[in-house]
Amino acid sequence: MAKEKKNEKVRKLTMTGQYTYYVTIPKEFIQALGWRKKQKLSVRLSGRKIIIEDWKK
Repeated sequence: MAKEKKNEKVRKLTMTGQYTYYVTIPKEFIQALGWRKKQKLSVRLSGRKIIIEDWKK
């Protein structure tokens, strides 16, 4: 079994449909960021990392 670090949670990459993947985000991370249900988020690729941020107009 993989060890989890203090601020790291292990999640599986899951496929839904033919072209879409998802990863669940721990509830405590969402609460710490102050995100809400149905909030718009910006998702971008930066090198080999995926960056998820609050969406701004």
